[in-house]
Amino acid sequence: MTPQPGSAGDVLTLISAGSATTRSDLARLTGLARSTISQRVDALIERGLIEETESGESTGGRPPRQLRLQTEDHAFAGVDLGATHCRIALMDISGSVLAECEDSLLIGEGPETVLAHVDQRIDHLLAQVGRPRKALRALGMGVPGPVEFATGRPNNPPIMPGWNDYPVPEYFEGVEVLVDNDVNVMALGEHRGAFPEAGHLLFVKVGTGIGCGIMAEGRLHRGAQGSAGDIGHIRVSGHDNAGCRCGNSACLEAVAGGAAIARRLTELGLPAESGGDVVELVQAGNTQALRLVREAGRLIGEVLASLVNFFNPEVIVIGGALSRVHEHLLAGIRETVYRRSLPLATNHLTITPSRTGINAATLGAGILSIEHYLSPENINRIVNA
Repeated sequence: MTPQPGSAGDVLTLISAGSATTRSDLARLTGLARSTISQRVDALIERGLIEETESGESTGGRPPRQLRLQTEDHAFAGVDLGATHCRIALMDISGSVLAECEDSLLIGEGPETVLAHVDQRIDHLLAQVGRPRKALRALGMGVPGPVEFATGRPNNPPIMPGWNDYPVPEYFEGVEVLVDNDVNVMALGEHRGAFPEAGHLLFVKVGTGIGCGIMAEGRLHRGAQGSAGDIGHIRVSGHDNAGCRCGNSACLEAVAGGAAIARRLTELGLPAESGGDVVELVQAGNTQALRLVREAGRLIGEVLASLVNFFNPEVIVIGGALSRVHEHLLAGIRETVYRRSLPLATNHLTITPSRTGINAATLGAGILSIEHYLSPENINRIVNA
């Protein structure tokens, strides 16, 4: 028989999930004695993690006191670093966004410059909402390259010169820092914000490159070293001449990524430097751009069809720069996935553009930091300190 949860961390998990709002709820759900529940609750109140208010409806006698997360003294930051941008969302412990900002910032300027900017902007956002620096409990960050999640160190990121093996968490003093690949935090943000009931979800980012975040049974799947979901370097047949920045040829992103499409358009006499330029040409109705985007969708669909057969997701979400022309990109993806995948795997499959849009990464990074802070292991450490 599975043991009932009993630690302070387990009690807080029930409260934060909304499963328990009173001490009686906690006693019923955990099977613990009321005296034990009182000890756990009092310890959490003492540490400023929850509060108890008389707002419940009475069923006769004194109204029950309601338990909820204490949102005033805690803040969390979600940071989305791209090749040319920095987005930051300041959130409370419940996940509500308190303030946010977006700046142009070249990640190629190096970690010291970029992280100094992030640190300064977080201080500005804290001041904006009237919270001191000590209220910042944890910081989550998504970066556009592979990361060793356990240490928070980027691992040979191709578009992040100077960042390899840089100890990002050590830059920020007095706060826990979690660093992950940007598509992983996008997958987490999309799952929690738009598809919380989906146990198995793939988030595919189609921008300059192509990557995939994997949610398995509601949790991020990173693989043994954190490189799970790197579908941009899966080989696509029939494109042996397409060289990739990884050193191989015929990689998916080398033939279907935003940079690859822009290069092909330029060769056709339509100057384009990035996925953003491709989007502008499609939105202007350029037939060549439309054709290449739909063709890219079919190639992405070939890879996703294999993943559907292997992983059997409920939802595939398409995000990134090219998702702004999703009606054309998804047409190609759906055409191939439904043709090449097993019927059992596609009977209830949803393929959809991102619902959280450009906020997916900041929301996901913030949620990453909040869920780490509220984990039973961390709460027990705080309570027992």
